[in-house]
Amino acid sequence: KYNMENIGEIDEGFYSRQLYVLGHEAMQRMGTASVLIAGMRGLGVEIAKNVILSGVKSVTVQDEGRTEWTDLSSQFFLRESHLGQNRATCSLQQLSALNPHVRVSAHTGPLDEDLLLQFEVVVLTDSSLGDQKRFGELCHSHGIKFIVADTKGLCGQLFCDFGEAFEVLDQNGEMPASAMIQNISKGNPGVVVCTDDQKHGFSDGTKVSFSEIQGMTELNSIDPVEITVRGLHSFSIGDTSAFSKYERGGVVTEVKQPCMLNFVKLTVFCSVRYIMFLQACSRKFMPLQQWLYFDALECLPQDDQLGESSFSAKGTRYDGQIAVFGSAFQEKLERQKYFLVGAGAIGCELLKNFALIGLGAGEGGQITVTDMDFIERSNLNRQFLFRSQDIGKPKSEIAAKAVREMNPQVNITAHQNRLDADSEGVYGYDFFTGLDGVAAALDNVEARVYLDGRCIQHQKPMLEGGTLGSKCHTLVVVPHLTESYGPAKSSSNNAIPLCTLKNFPHRIEHTLQVGYRGFSLFTSVTDLSSQPQTTLRPWRFLGGVWGSLEAMRTGGQRPANWEDCVSWARCKWETLYNNEIRQLLHCFPADQVTSTGLPFWSGSKRCPHPLTFDPNNTTHMEYVVAAANLYGQIYGIKGTTDVASIRKILEKVHIPSFTPKSSVKIHGKLASPSLKSSAMQMYPMDFEKDDDTNFHMDYIVAASNLRAENYDIPAADRHQSKRIAGRIIPAIATTTAAVAGLMCLELYKVVLGHKNISSYRTAYINLAVQYFVLSQPSRPQQFQVSYSSIHPQPFSVRLSDCVGDFRDEIYEAVSHLQDLSKALYTA
Repeated sequence: KYNMENIGEIDEGFYSRQLYVLGHEAMQRMGTASVLIAGMRGLGVEIAKNVILSGVKSVTVQDEGRTEWTDLSSQFFLRESHLGQNRATCSLQQLSALNPHVRVSAHTGPLDEDLLLQFEVVVLTDSSLGDQKRFGELCHSHGIKFIVADTKGLCGQLFCDFGEAFEVLDQNGEMPASAMIQNISKGNPGVVVCTDDQKHGFSDGTKVSFSEIQGMTELNSIDPVEITVRGLHSFSIGDTSAFSKYERGGVVTEVKQPCMLNFVKLTVFCSVRYIMFLQACSRKFMPLQQWLYFDALECLPQDDQLGESSFSAKGTRYDGQIAVFGSAFQEKLERQKYFLVGAGAIGCELLKNFALIGLGAGEGGQITVTDMDFIERSNLNRQFLFRSQDIGKPKSEIAAKAVREMNPQVNITAHQNRLDADSEGVYGYDFFTGLDGVAAALDNVEARVYLDGRCIQHQKPMLEGGTLGSKCHTLVVVPHLTESYGPAKSSSNNAIPLCTLKNFPHRIEHTLQVGYRGFSLFTSVTDLSSQPQTTLRPWRFLGGVWGSLEAMRTGGQRPANWEDCVSWARCKWETLYNNEIRQLLHCFPADQVTSTGLPFWSGSKRCPHPLTFDPNNTTHMEYVVAAANLYGQIYGIKGTTDVASIRKILEKVHIPSFTPKSSVKIHGKLASPSLKSSAMQMYPMDFEKDDDTNFHMDYIVAASNLRAENYDIPAADRHQSKRIAGRIIPAIATTTAAVAGLMCLELYKVVLGHKNISSYRTAYINLAVQYFVLSQPSRPQQFQVSYSSIHPQPFSVRLSDCVGDFRDEIYEAVSHLQDLSKALYTA
């Protein structure tokens, strides 16, 4: 049992993106765990880095060994100056700097029973089978979670033993499914029909709870019931024949059920014989049961003529890699010219890998990285090349600096350019033709599509990867061999209809989008201080612009002081959460019926009710405080968060009485001679979700929850609201590291020049449910064009060879070619 009153102790600014994957309760459990990681070679330090970033209580790294040349091929916190020194001690400072909330210590002595018994989780790397069996027995008998991980060249293995009764509280980490109810029948079994705006998403055996049902209210108070799916929008439950008749409304929500797992000891598992730490501490996600073997032997050189001497140690930092691929390939890696787009989470991991393998580290080699973003505190939890002192600095510059520290031989140049049509003067023909390949570490589809098009245009291979929480994918695009990333898929089907947002919201996502749209009140203002009056005359239709410039005392909306800002916020509250709802109910009363005699307010149409302002209601006041401060900011008026003083101002605010209106007229007053240039200065703002002091999320959360209260929709807390309104992509360091590793395996194949498509892999992984799929990429799409109808000679054209922006022109050229061929044959 964990005291959930201490949730506030979690540093939400630091763990922001991870919290959306694990949740507060799992993070609380993580924060109590002490972890031992034995072995500080490449695999050990990678595990330690991810575990420390995850936010456990403490990590002890153990290693008796001393740094060797082969360690530098994979251990990114060791330097040439550390040769001959203890690996754990040399890594300690860098590991400690990753997360100020985690205690990190080093142990340079041997492993023994007394040491292991101090920890909740023990991870062995670079260990013998004898040690694995001996310490596995000890951990199993004392309830210590035990993990064995190992790599040898292109092969790896992972074994987990979490004891004989390990409880998993959340098997997949997904948000509980929920649906709006259309109808519930009386019968045995009762049948629940959900609204048809989306599938219910449940499966047979799922347990669900009910809430907000009117009529058959007995369901609102019963324990979770098991369902049987009957269709995409319906399912059956138990006997409802004795319940009241269903009237309207209601929400059905999945109730997640824990499960118990039984693990056997390594000594038992050895009769048959890597990534899975978060599960052991948090009891979230399905852990590995119990062994995973992985290899990427298809990466090996296909030249059988390489002599044994090609793989011998050279006394360099790349000796470990040379032992796998040979010295000739190492020299080829060092001559590569690569373009990395994005220096965020995946970009940091790729750059670390590039430094270790020596990409672009030789004569003629080069890495160019571009990223227009600056480092924020929320980046530090997974973009491990950055530290707190780097906040506010360009990501690409700091990442490049970190890479040079890891491997001084790397030739790297940092840019701060957005990759789009505007930067083609920098990244044009000469730039792309000089490249050997491109790596995409982007966070949006549009940018991926654009980069894919440029790579197709210049016939360059592209490595691409992405993450979403515990899920990730990788894709390799090889010219003339594999399918390209392709055009952007339309997302219009996921758009929420405007009528739903304005009048018929039924999910918290709807009210949050309305709140986000309402924030445009503070972003879409115009600074007209430098505009001559003559330029304003054609804008008479913009009544809103006039209102923002004219003083409130003369009928406009420009405040003169803080009291005016509070008055504006209070009146805005009344308009949005009282008057507009009363107007809607005036048009469509609660007892309104359709032409077929059915209730108008049914299914996804929730009948709203107006709110009455209460200065003692926290949400009501949070709206006024946030709105008044934001309104003051755009006019340069200093506000306050002192609720007591704001309440006194509210006592004097006059609220006009409400009467239903049929139309609103906008008068043109922009050319009013009373408008002074000095009075037009305004300060529009850009939405920033991660600054908790700027009132942006305060406004959106309060606005959303008030509208949710209008429609009896369960409110969302600030954390959940920030994820939805800010369109935050959940992320954890482990998934990011996995993606970068898989992308670099494909990089080996591209540099080696593999010509067989069966050598390449597209990966889809979900670490939460142990879903690993590596498949052969698809081939490029092809079509055939005949030279003429008299003597058809078909030839193939790959769609991947056609640049997206010029595809129509290419088809037209092919058409002209056909006409020309006919004329030639006729002649």
